[in-house]
Amino acid sequence: MVGELGKRVAVAAIGIPLAVVVIYIGGWLLALIIAVIATMGARELYRMAEAGGVPPLDGVGAPLAGLFVLIAEASAIDRAPLSWALLIGATLLAAALAIWRRGVEGRPLAASAVTIFGAVFVGGGLSYAVALRGLGNDPTWAGAGSVVATATGGAILVAMPIALTWLGDTFAYFGGRAWGRRKLIPSVSPGKTVEGAISSVVGTTIMGAVYAWLILGLWLGVDYPLLLGALAGLLVSITAQIGDLAESLFKREAGVKDSGALLPGHGGVLDRFDALLFTLPLMYWYLRLTLPAALGV
Repeated sequence: MVGELGKRVAVAAIGIPLAVVVIYIGGWLLALIIAVIATMGARELYRMAEAGGVPPLDGVGAPLAGLFVLIAEASAIDRAPLSWALLIGATLLAAALAIWRRGVEGRPLAASAVTIFGAVFVGGGLSYAVALRGLGNDPTWAGAGSVVATATGGAILVAMPIALTWLGDTFAYFGGRAWGRRKLIPSVSPGKTVEGAISSVVGTTIMGAVYAWLILGLWLGVDYPLLLGALAGLLVSITAQIGDLAESLFKREAGVKDSGALLPGHGGVLDRFDALLFTLPLMYWYLRLTLPAALGV
């Protein structure tokens, strides 16, 4: 137990400072690193699918997951046209390869569906970290968005869903240990409790308001309402727990404990990033809708 905790702390001690530096630098460095993470995460999902009896086209889907992230960096603020073109092209390619290489006996429909799902689920979700980093460059915000267009501003926007997601997980863990009595959904994740889930919601809601006041307000100088910060925390907590349960469901179907063994004490890429696949897109659109008023746009 102590050894496992030590591994977790060691990985976090190295990974967190590196992540802060990379997010601050942004640009292609951030995009390339996240693209690699997305590729590895997609491969983990495909291995689980294969263990569950559905053989995906991982040679197609894993690179596509990374490509979604790179397109987010290469595109302008409106990323929809290129992303949709990639999705349509990938769907056609996966279907064609599934039919050509495997025939009817190779379950081409299931293979194509899982391949595209993995690329969009992992690559599409993580691409929003890049989108958040460049959110302040939205031309419709003109000069008003300059404060969040800086390296510090962009990093703070990316850090918001990451920090709130991590804090929510922490509140759930300690709340569950202290007060956990009733299982949340034992058939999916036996370790999660109702009390832990409530602790996450309450704690993250409070920390959302603190983030709005301390980081966005005092540090960045954005007059972001505390109520909107609290609502962000509430939404992140709920969404993160859904994401965590979704991955638990995938692992249970595949009959595995962890999605991989890349990170000592932490499991695989999906074990660490599962909730962010949900909270990054959520916070991108939430901030894109709520930030303009705070910036005076």
